[in-house]
Amino acid sequence: MPQNQELDTNIQNLIASGVKIIDPRQVYIAPDINLSRIYPDSILYPGTRLEGERTLIAPNAKVGTEGPAILKNALLGEGAEVASGFLTDTILLPGAKAGANAHFRAGTLLEEGASTAHAVGLKQTILLSWATLGSLINFCDVLLYGGRSRKEHSEVGSGFIHFNFTPWGKSGDKATASLFGDVANGVLMDQPPIFLGGVSGIVGPCQVGFGATTIAGQTIRRDVPPETMYGSTAPELNRPFNHQTSRPSDNHRTRKRERNLAYIHELVTLKAWYQSVRIKRSQLASDQPLTLIYQEAINLIEGCIEERIKRYNSFATEWGDATISREDFTAPDLSELSLDWKPTLSHCEWVWQLSDEEKSQIRHALSN
Repeated sequence: MPQNQELDTNIQNLIASGVKIIDPRQVYIAPDINLSRIYPDSILYPGTRLEGERTLIAPNAKVGTEGPAILKNALLGEGAEVASGFLTDTILLPGAKAGANAHFRAGTLLEEGASTAHAVGLKQTILLSWATLGSLINFCDVLLYGGRSRKEHSEVGSGFIHFNFTPWGKSGDKATASLFGDVANGVLMDQPPIFLGGVSGIVGPCQVGFGATTIAGQTIRRDVPPETMYGSTAPELNRPFNHQTSRPSDNHRTRKRERNLAYIHELVTLKAWYQSVRIKRSQLASDQPLTLIYQEAINLIEGCIEERIKRYNSFATEWGDATISREDFTAPDLSELSLDWKPTLSHCEWVWQLSDEEKSQIRHALSN
């Protein structure tokens, strides 16, 4: 079958299955797309381009609401939305939204209700439920707690950058992931939100606690404790430096090791949460698209773990420090959780109605 005819046939088959394609003349469905993963009642606006065999569009998800959108091995949960831009190896859970001119690369996961405004770049970044990012933001190698709800969410002001590269050694390093909140408490959506003031940056690896607020217009170079308002001025520095011959201090290397181990531990914990809790509930609800998305999310998180280990070991090897391996990290055991799974509730609704005793069980299990 000629390629053009095959493309036309794929589009007509999608329309026949119940996919809403606003203008078939302006939509491209690549030959490698698995049509069964484009669900009825999803909406493809003019300028949509779908590629990659793992791409999945759940019911009521919208692609290209504000302009051209390219999805390559990207997965959108029910009601998720991409305004415009380019998403590859990215997952948006139900109700998440990527704003106009998004540029989301490998390892990006937005949980329920998480959103970005226009011109946001993400890579190896996980936004837990309800996290909100303003415009003109660049986040690579970040895990951010989302907040309690749509009305009480963590927020990052416009013009914020996570600096994830340092120039030490022959080619520099990216052992610089930063943690905002943590998983054991963050997934329960009951901690005070984090606010990062705009027109700012943070030099990874750093940790910022629940309830922390950083003022606008600064570069953060140290950890911020929970429920702290933090502001700093840039240090004045003028000394000889050669990034190929200068050596990071012992304190710098120790801190980098501790921060990387802590970050990878959080990813391992998050993966266990998806494997033992999220996917169990979607299976009980017989929600096929959500189960497929969770399976892909588990793979994505594992990919983030492997990336962090790779980046840290590159740094450690160059400076003669001990490397780490995947076997150094043990997942928490959630098999003994005694919970009322209530599969008819959405994930967030279920978390919100958990009893104090159930939350205590989960928190204890995830912290061990």
